[in-house]
Amino acid sequence: MSNDVFVWIEQHDSIAWEALGAARNVAGQLGGSVVALVLGADVRSLADEAIHRGAESALLADDPTLADYRLEPYAAVIARLAQEQQPAALLMGASSNGLELAAYVAAKLGVGLAQDCTGLSAENGRLQATRPVLVGNLVAQIEFGNVRPQMATVRRRVFAAPEADAARSGEVTPVAAVLAEADIPTKVQGLSAGGGQVSLTDANVIVSGGRGVGGPDGFAPVQELADTLGGALGASRVAVDSGWIPYAHQVGQTGKTVQPDLYIACGISGAIQHLAGMKTSKVIVAINKDPDAPIFRVAQYGIVGDLFEIVPALTREFKARLEK
Repeated sequence: MSNDVFVWIEQHDSIAWEALGAARNVAGQLGGSVVALVLGADVRSLADEAIHRGAESALLADDPTLADYRLEPYAAVIARLAQEQQPAALLMGASSNGLELAAYVAAKLGVGLAQDCTGLSAENGRLQATRPVLVGNLVAQIEFGNVRPQMATVRRRVFAAPEADAARSGEVTPVAAVLAEADIPTKVQGLSAGGGQVSLTDANVIVSGGRGVGGPDGFAPVQELADTLGGALGASRVAVDSGWIPYAHQVGQTGKTVQPDLYIACGISGAIQHLAGMKTSKVIVAINKDPDAPIFRVAQYGIVGDLFEIVPALTREFKARLEK
């Protein structure tokens, strides 16, 4: 049993470094150290980077069965390490994989779990978590008991990712995989990614369209503004349900939860499920014909008018100022 904080370092997702940043703060308050859990195949460099970014040490499970994320083999390794070493806390990023993996590991260990946290601290040896509830209208303060490890996932773009320092060093300890390939029920047939598109969850700027765009063609000026700003294209649920744009662009309670530096809502009235996914954005700009649209209640800046006039005008001005 220790006061250390384990943090899972997810491959191919920068939320791992944000989780590591949160782990550093908690470990300092607990009087323990940060231990990076690195799983994959040929990922020694990822373990080294975790140490450069602030982990004191790393446990490295480097095995072909762990090359791609799969729930069963990843959970088996992490649960075994937690049982053997009894860390004070175990943190993960609240990515799609992290949310799934954390819940599965918590169930296997029989411990509590606070998901999608926006604040983490430790007092008297216990983890304390802050997370939004009831579609973001309330904030829950969660205090853990004495069961170890105390588990939480951290919301994307809330905790600062530590800068890498190549001068940092730490011990990397190899650990074995738990499941043989024949014992893993899921297989990865292949991976694909959208070509050239900015990820909603990683974007600093998101420009979204809703019912007001009127149809698939109405997203053209919204997309142009997003491209001009180097941002991602988002959408409300009604636009997705109408078949105007794929689900991958949906922002809201049943889509992606985002927290960009700038969120521009074009023709989005502001249904509660949409607000749940974006109202913690740092700056919100709303463009809508209806001056009473709920979106204006959460926006720092509001423009009442026709998006098909306003959005192209904004795009022209940004292109001029950005010299595009």
